[in-house]
Amino acid sequence: MDRRSPLGEFLRARRARLSPDDVGLPRYGDRRRVPGLRREEVAMLAGVSAGYYTRLEQGQPVNASAEVLDAIATALRLTRAEREHLHVLSTTRHRARPATPRTEHASADLRALLTTMDHVPALVVGRRNDVLAWNAAGHALLAGHLDPASPDGPDTRPNLSRLVFLDAPTRALYRDWPAKARAVVGNLRNLTARDPKDARLAALLGELRNRSPEFTALWDEHTVDPCGRDVHALAHPVVGDLTVTQQAFRVPQEPHQSLVTLTAEPGSPSAAALTTLRRTCGAVP
Repeated sequence: MDRRSPLGEFLRARRARLSPDDVGLPRYGDRRRVPGLRREEVAMLAGVSAGYYTRLEQGQPVNASAEVLDAIATALRLTRAEREHLHVLSTTRHRARPATPRTEHASADLRALLTTMDHVPALVVGRRNDVLAWNAAGHALLAGHLDPASPDGPDTRPNLSRLVFLDAPTRALYRDWPAKARAVVGNLRNLTARDPKDARLAALLGELRNRSPEFTALWDEHTVDPCGRDVHALAHPVVGDLTVTQQAFRVPQEPHQSLVTLTAEPGSPSAAALTTLRRTCGAVP
């Protein structure tokens, strides 16, 4: 039995956030010792036995079908992202320990693309949110206080998650830092679900938990938020306030890597700020 299995922890966290009123169940005047629904109530709503659901939540060997997982997801009022996360957790807990991932590198083609995209701040991000490469505009926008060559070595690469929680200039960059922090934690939940035995990722999580109480509080909420498209209001130390749209695109040849771009609405003051920043950092206008 593994009471601390990622699947069990996720189910308990999602169960705790619901009340009988949320799902239309009577209270019968009961006084609950713990917040949220009881296991028996989730089982009833999902149409499975209480014993079956309890074994699943406690991490006991239970081969839950996709249909059962969907029923539990519906009972717990999971979002689409949370539903997908539940399926991933159920799948990865049966996998054998994977081989140690090789050291990541941005391919020559990706580096050439970043150079060609010098008018757009862009970077290549790896499986643990490490920056594998960035163009001059991307470096100037997100981390101008760091060495531009830092992504070139495995031991010096900036990690976007670590920067958001532990780097003061990065924290000051985001005008709505709590929203950015929550998004980072939600994305890390997805990464750990897909690679639960990644020792380097586990070390990163341990560091963040030890050094940032804010990270620990958010992590314990089991927030799930896949990285895709976000709009960020920035307070840049060189060009001032601007708003950018951040998008992440999977790299087909390297499924654990993403090409991340940051753009502004054409003709807007934010677009003008990006143009000024490109000229300041020496990128081709």
